[in-house]
Amino acid sequence: MTTADGGEADPGIQFLARRLAKEVGIPEAEARGLIKLIGTNWSSLLREARFPKKQRRPF
Repeated sequence: MTTADGGEADPGIQFLARRLAKEVGIPEAEARGLIKLIGTNWSSLLREARFPKKQRRPF
């Protein structure tokens, strides 16, 4: 569930998105998109977030 401003209502997902965004240097919105696509597996999230954007599959 998302809030009116487009943020994630679940505090766990919000924390994970912020952590991923900070660690990899991507926008939080992109981090939330990856979490929705991949799930919450940290290793998988890091791998996909670090993958060059040009080579990523579109959401």
